[in-house]
Formats: sequence, C-alpha cells, structure tokens
Amino acid sequence: MEKACGLHCTKISNIGVKIGNEEILKNVNIHIHCGELTIIIGRNGAGKSTLLKAILGEIPHTGSITFVDKKDNINKKIKIGYVPQSINIEKHMPTTVYDFFASAITHIPVFLRRDKKIYEEIKEHLKIFGAESLIDKSIGDLSGGELQRVLIAIATKPIPNLLILDEPVSGIDRNGIQDFYNIISKLKSEYDMSIILVSHDLDLAEKYADKVILLDKEVIKEGKPEDVFRSLEFKNRFGELE
Repeated sequence: MEKACGLHCTKISNIGVKIGNEEILKNVNIHIHCGELTIIIGRNGAGKSTLLKAILGEIPHTGSITFVDKKDNINKKIKIGYVPQSINIEKHMPTTVYDFFASAITHIPVFLRRDKKIYEEIKEHLKIFGAESLIDKSIGDLSGGELQRVLIAIATKPIPNLLILDEPVSGIDRNGIQDFYNIISKLKSEYDMSIILVSHDLDLAEKYADKVILLDKEVIKEGKPEDVFRSLEFKNRFGELE
C-alpha cells in the first residue's frame, strides 16, 4: 500500500469550552497529519479529557474540527475512531469477542444468530492486529493487552481519518505496551490515519510520539518530543525529566 502521508490533515481550530463562567479550554489549535502519532500531555485539570469530548462532539464547544484532503483541497466529513480509557467488563462474562464486535458494527441482535459473513469479516479485520485467535474468546477472560487489541480493531472498522486513544496502556504490562505501540506504528505506516493519544506517561510520550502537545487549557508548547520536554513551558509544569 502506498503511503499517503502528507496529503491529509485533521485541523482542530479555535476550540473553546466553557462550563458556567469557567473557561476549560481556549483557542486550541492543532494540526494532525496522517502517519503521525500526536501525544497530548498535561497536568490533571489541563483539559485533556475535555478536548477529547469536544472533538468527539460530546460537549458544546466553539471552533471546528475538519478533515482536509490537501490533494483535492476540500474539506470532508471526518470519520473518527475512539478507544476509551476504560470499559466496564465483568470477569468471565460470557459475551465473546465476536458478539461484542458484531454488536458494535451491525444493528442485528447478535444473540439471535451468528452471521457467517460478518464472522469472517471480523476475523479478517482482527488479523491486522494479531488478534484473530481471540474471536471466540469471552471478553471477560481477555488480558489487558488482548482487550486493547480488540478495542482498537473495533475503533478502526471502518478505517477512520482520526483515531483517538485515551490513556490506552494503563493497566497493561511491559510486553503489552510494546505490542500496542507496534500496532500504532503499523497503523501509521500502512493506513491513511491521524492518531491522537492522551497520556500521563511522559517516558512513553518521549519514546513513541512524533509530535507532543503540552496542554494547559490552551496549547502551551508543541513540537518534537525532545523540544517540548526541554522547553521552559514543560519545566514550569513538570520540572526536569530524569
């Protein structure tokens, strides 16, 4: 597949959010190019979760989010995939990965019958993430890393323009974290996709991000990880990285 990076851009323009008289976000401007992993960092209360909700259209906001096709120089309606920070799953719940996935992408009550065509379609998509063997496994029996693979698979069917990941590796062991970032690398290199990831883990941000956004109600600093982490703006909020 020919890499299309550089031809598309998700533009987050002048996003502002107020709750009562309190300004939670003001004039947030971010350009996210395809083939890039943009990691958003900031202290608690900096507005990271609020920004994600605004992008997803879950809360009222000013400003706009557009997907620009630079090749044709037109704006298109953006397709967004989203993986939340956590979902409530009871241990050993009987719902299988197939049931869970099928209910997310179809309007057919999956408990009525198993659709062979949809089953094969889901299995083929799970294969992208090395998760096809999980299709008949109960959701409640998945490890943290396995569940993350399934959630990303669901979020990327159909392939979105923008993938949003909220603290995606919390509760995942070191091997699972490496597997996760291998998947992200594959999505960056093989699919026409912008990726936003919110993280509290500064070490992972420094290691894996193409671009880091330091948020404190507005964009305080952005750029390559080494530039952001060495900046006075970063040191004023987090101190020196070890």
